[in-house]
Amino acid sequence: MNERSENWQSRVLAVLRRRGREPQSAYDILAVLRQKHPKIAPPTVYRALAALTESGKVHRIESLNAFVACQCRGHLQASVLSVCKACGIVEESLAPDLLKALTGFARENGFAATRHVIELHGVCAACDTEVVGT
Repeated sequence: MNERSENWQSRVLAVLRRRGREPQSAYDILAVLRQKHPKIAPPTVYRALAALTESGKVHRIESLNAFVACQCRGHLQASVLSVCKACGIVEESLAPDLLKALTGFARENGFAATRHVIELHGVCAACDTEVVGT
């Protein structure tokens, strides 16, 4: 990896970290980066996102085709991503027992899982409280 690609990765990661738990599409990130770098092309963002996802610094929310920065630093396992349909916030959790059970289930059925993508869609506690409180 060259210095230039690492530089773009750090910029993309910075954009995602500023957005916190709000998922961003590649084009959302591109729009932010174009404010300072008007000539940046979409493939640059996609390459940075691919590298960041591969390294575990960023998670792709498959169902939204969007990305969030990793919230659980230093883990080597898949995360459970909970997506609130009311406010759009994504919460990341670690559930090693769940992943172990899923992997075991897959093996029992003759399937060798190489990657886990676990997304839950529903309503977060804050939004649930707002709905119940009204």
